[in-house]
Amino acid sequence: MSVKILSITLLLLSLCVSCHSSKDSAGPGKRRPCCVDVTDMDKSAEVVGETYREQAAKPPCVKAIIFNTNTEQLCADPNAQWVKDLTARMTKV
Repeated sequence: MSVKILSITLLLLSLCVSCHSSKDSAGPGKRRPCCVDVTDMDKSAEVVGETYREQAAKPPCVKAIIFNTNTEQLCADPNAQWVKDLTARMTKV
C-alpha cells in the first residue's frame, strides 16, 4: 500500500514541477522571441491591431516597443517620434 501512495505522490510532484516551469512560456514549449535590434524608420502603416508591448533591455534583448504586423512582430525604437505618436493612441498589454 505504501508503494502505491509513494507513486501517486511522485506523480503529483512531477506534475506540479512541470506546470511551474512552463508558467512563463508563451505556449507549449515556446518562449516569446525578443528584439535584438530596433528600427526608427516609420513603419506605422504596417502595424495591425490596437495593442503594443514594451520590452526592457536584457541582453541580448534591447529596449523596444513591439507591434504586430500581418507577418511578424515589429521591433521599434521607443524614442522614435512615430512610435510615441502611435503608442499614445494604442493600449499597452
